[in-house]
Amino acid sequence: MTRPHRILVVEDEVAIRRLLKTIITPEGWEMVEATSASQALILARQSLPELILLDLGLPDMDGLDLIPTLKRERPVPLIVLSSRDREQDKILALDLGADDYVTKPFGAGELMARIRAAQRHAIQQVGGRPLLRIRDLEIDMVNRHVQKASKRLHLSPTEFDLLRLLAQHAGRILTHAQILKEVWGPAKADEVQYLRVYIRQLRQKIEDDPNAPVFVQTEPGIGYRFADSQDMP
Repeated sequence: MTRPHRILVVEDEVAIRRLLKTIITPEGWEMVEATSASQALILARQSLPELILLDLGLPDMDGLDLIPTLKRERPVPLIVLSSRDREQDKILALDLGADDYVTKPFGAGELMARIRAAQRHAIQQVGGRPLLRIRDLEIDMVNRHVQKASKRLHLSPTEFDLLRLLAQHAGRILTHAQILKEVWGPAKADEVQYLRVYIRQLRQKIEDDPNAPVFVQTEPGIGYRFADSQDMP
């Protein structure tokens, strides 16, 4: 008999843990609870969770400082759940290795959608996907070809690298700095306007309406998220 999916919830507020249990367990997850950073590290080793939900306001450590250690200890999707809604906190969490950031209060539907997207992304990263199809967009990662509605699109090498990076992390927020470092190198890490120009060019080629993008979604002040195929309208 296979065990249910296991999720580690790092949260010191009893009411939030109870709420999460009512949301998560009906979806087939076994919930393991940690109320502090030190307990989280122990349970990450012992319980081998497949996903981690992390609050930032822990009694013994700021959750932001815990993210890199948790990711090293258990390299599975990590979603931050926090009442902190400042852009700086979101950017820092993502740059430190969080896969997503959900602000409290949150809806049950939104949370489960983020969890499903994080799961799919983890599977995609492990298995690799040489050919990615999302709606009428097809990306050939090996031959560097892109088609939309069976029509070949002509992307520059940099535009393709940008699209590939975003698509490989579909459903996950990538910060401006993460994208710039990966596509253009560390020297361009602060050139946000430079990135916006290329995003605009890319949208002109792959979106039906570049002014109302469906594939490349903006996370204001933070970065961009490529739409996950199962959560697109």
